[in-house]
Amino acid sequence: MDSPNFSFLISGEPFRLFSSSHVVSLLILLFLIVLLYLYRHKLQTPFVSKCTRYVLAALLLLSEVCYQLWHVYTESWFAAYTLPLQLCSVTLLFSAFMLISKNYGLYEITFFAGIGGAAQALLTPELFYPFPHFRFFHFFLAHAGIVLACLYMTWVEGYRPVLRSIWKTMGFLNLLLIIALLVNKWTGGNYLFVSHKPENASLIDFLGPYPWYILSLEGVALALFSLLFIPFAGKKPTSKERSKDFTS
Repeated sequence: MDSPNFSFLISGEPFRLFSSSHVVSLLILLFLIVLLYLYRHKLQTPFVSKCTRYVLAALLLLSEVCYQLWHVYTESWFAAYTLPLQLCSVTLLFSAFMLISKNYGLYEITFFAGIGGAAQALLTPELFYPFPHFRFFHFFLAHAGIVLACLYMTWVEGYRPVLRSIWKTMGFLNLLLIIALLVNKWTGGNYLFVSHKPENASLIDFLGPYPWYILSLEGVALALFSLLFIPFAGKKPTSKERSKDFTS
């Protein structure tokens, strides 16, 4: 099934990788990350912490609602392309519920899959809409929100991944991959990019032809999660890691 032609929705030239608007968006996110780290202690008071978590969760959920409504409004909603089954869509929802519930099991998966997936998406966006289109703002706000949510739970709430978190995340991703393959077969879509490579240039272009790049992605994911875990290696688990599980 061919991708739908949304060119009539784009005003001006399409999004360009590492254009000035792309670079500025990345710099703004970096600035917010630095601010979050510098003010992490001031955010730890119960009232401020609760307000921050709920506001960030609301922004994440609102971004997904607006995204779906935009597709309905522009008559571009297709089950093959707009179901929340891409990795960043799933981790966006996980991030929102993690912030609301403070669920450590969600944090374990979202920390690795969320930061890993959103970081790759931010660097090489699968995006066709330039600044100042709604989709441009939605894309960068949603993906930046995932990264900030994971770092917030780490730096402010004191959550830490443990070694088993990597394997839980890999197991979850492989389960999600099976679901995506079934949905792709049903809808003709390309969720998780397991049916073909993204149309825009991405890191997947360096991982071989279809379907072998899927196996390469497994290795890249494991390597990336291992790198993300390095700052926490050798540290004793806190009471959160010892006492919380996925259903807490």
